Amino acid sequence: MEPLGRVNGQLSGVKLEKRYRAVWNGTVVAESADTVVVDGNHYFPLTGVRMENLRASASHTRCYWKGEASYYDVVVGDRVNKDAAWYYPDPSPAAARIKDRVAFWHGVKVEAAEPTV
Repeated sequence: MEPLGRVNGQLSGVKLEKRYRAVWNGTVVAESADTVVVDGNHYFPLTGVRMENLRASASHTRCYWKGEASYYDVVVGDRVNKDAAWYYPDPSPAAARIKDRVAFWHGVKVEAAEPTV
């Protein structure tokens, strides 16, 4: 059953979007209703990521089916969470849906955000 919005305390019949946000150190670093879940991780579109809280890292890893991942440090104030975000700049064809998207870990909490109409 889809959640419905409320207007003046009454159900409006409008379907609500399911939004997610990534939070670290009390700061929302990404939020979107357009995440893609792969291997249990929410990949946020770049339009929903607060790039001012990310700093390029020199780290890279390789996934056998997604390709080479690049990393960002998550920065909030003077605190740095090293390699806490990753993305695939040139994912394999099997992982094409995560191109131009960023995922988080290392204590960055991905949670449901308040729904919007």
